[in-house]
Amino acid sequence: MKLEENKTFNGVMLNAYPDSIGEKLTDTINMLKMPEFKDVFSLFYILPTFFNSDLDRGFSIIDYNLNTNLVSKDDLKALEELNIMLKFDIVLNHLSVASPQFKDLLKNGEKSKYKDFFINWNSFWEGNGTKNEDDIIIPKKEFLDKLFMRKSGLPILKVPFPDGTKKPYWNTFYQDITYHKISSEEICKITSLPLNKAAIISEKINTALDANQDLSTINFDDFNEFKNDVLNFVNQKATYLGQMDVNAKSELVWQFYEETLAKVKSFGCKILRLDAFAYLHKEIGQTNFFNKPGTWTYLDRINEIAKKNDLILLPEIHAEYGLNLHDEVAKESYQIYDFFLPGLMIHTLEKANNKALLTWIDEIITKNYKTVNMLGCHDGIPVLDLKGKEVNGNYNKGLLKDAEIETIMNTIMDRGGRVKNLYDPSGKKISYYQINATFFSALGESEEKLLLARAIQLFMPGIPQVWYLDIFAGKNNYAAADKGGSGGHKEINRTTLSNKDIEEGLKKYIVKNQLKLMRLRNTSSAFLGKISCSASKENELEITWTNKNEFARLSANLSSLNFSINYSENNKITELVF
Repeated sequence: MKLEENKTFNGVMLNAYPDSIGEKLTDTINMLKMPEFKDVFSLFYILPTFFNSDLDRGFSIIDYNLNTNLVSKDDLKALEELNIMLKFDIVLNHLSVASPQFKDLLKNGEKSKYKDFFINWNSFWEGNGTKNEDDIIIPKKEFLDKLFMRKSGLPILKVPFPDGTKKPYWNTFYQDITYHKISSEEICKITSLPLNKAAIISEKINTALDANQDLSTINFDDFNEFKNDVLNFVNQKATYLGQMDVNAKSELVWQFYEETLAKVKSFGCKILRLDAFAYLHKEIGQTNFFNKPGTWTYLDRINEIAKKNDLILLPEIHAEYGLNLHDEVAKESYQIYDFFLPGLMIHTLEKANNKALLTWIDEIITKNYKTVNMLGCHDGIPVLDLKGKEVNGNYNKGLLKDAEIETIMNTIMDRGGRVKNLYDPSGKKISYYQINATFFSALGESEEKLLLARAIQLFMPGIPQVWYLDIFAGKNNYAAADKGGSGGHKEINRTTLSNKDIEEGLKKYIVKNQLKLMRLRNTSSAFLGKISCSASKENELEITWTNKNEFARLSANLSSLNFSINYSENNKITELVF
């Protein structure tokens, strides 16, 4: 099914976690049943805490069954009755350490059915590097330098096996290891020491844990003979969370994909976002990000499974504009995420200059891209995506210059944003990746800017995806970000709204007018037609959609932030002025 063949797929998409509103998905559904939300949304991108997960707010999947703490089958039926189609994620690159597959590997080791389901780092690099003192193979420099890192250090997690060994597994994204205190009684069982002497060892261990000290540096003094046994016990007792990369060379992985796509279809999925798919293909001597032709081979294979289940794929790609990966994926007839729009929108409104935005709109129209766009989302505001890139000795320009991108970053940071970076293999920061902030706070908490940004988004080509918090002009949540620790920067834009927050929000000008704009975008047949843009001055913008006798036109002044919308419906022309 092509998107343009179905009006529903040209409508507006809500984006939220199952518990972003109230406590469960039922609360969001009750919100959608309110008269203020009638005809506002046609699609709903429900983030993956919809499934059973344990880390990275849903993107560390345990299994793709319903998370019954948040979601019920009645919820799915209610969304179907509201004529709201669903978009889900499949996290192609990794699964949780708590997944049935990894738990089986931990239990049975070399005898596990899933021995090759995940990537043993040392097995992968065997013969292509040298082991260090921690028994981890460090790849040869020419291979290591090509690796694309999403966190500081090597992309591994050393996991304890029942035989007492710790083995490194490929772990591109998040991990969390929690060490638990040890009692004197446990020390007694390990060492056969009397309780008073065991207490000396337990105090040493627990004091070191409180101080985040490397346990191997503890001086056991008179009890040094017990050090290895005690530390092995502490390591075995630790709780491990991690997003473990799967081995796509294993047919069991593809069997798992087959089962998963059939399962999400049964839940009502129509659009399936391929999270982190560009990291899936790994080959010695390549970059571990969008390797070619391997990535294309995998993508084609996933697409064949999707077609059998009547699913539309949306590959997620975060890469510099100058690398042209967005163009390559679009040429293969896939939908693409418009990760360029958030940064472009901020630049356009802050500089009152339409040039960069019009350049991007023209490319979408000329090359007939099928996009899903957004302003805010569950992640950060992309900045890396706007950059240029040198490819085969030639520099391809970005949508913005580096200095303009730096200005965007500094502006959002000055307004309270938090930063996520990329790293080289040594742990050195090499690039900003994204900035975490609510879109409202990124705009200086200006309701005029947010409303104009929403209007422009809704007149952009593609499916407009709307983050629930932006509807209610959500502000940066610093307490949540701080509470989340080193990985908590994303929580700045994930505030849960209570039912009372919704009721109070619906009284506000900024909320009511965004809903009015979204309802127009979701229902007007003009947006099923053709788009054209014009601007006589750099601080003006006019975007028109025309479909037979129907039209919708946005006319905006980027300096004053005033705008109007003229549209036709049943031979009647209406003007909205903001």
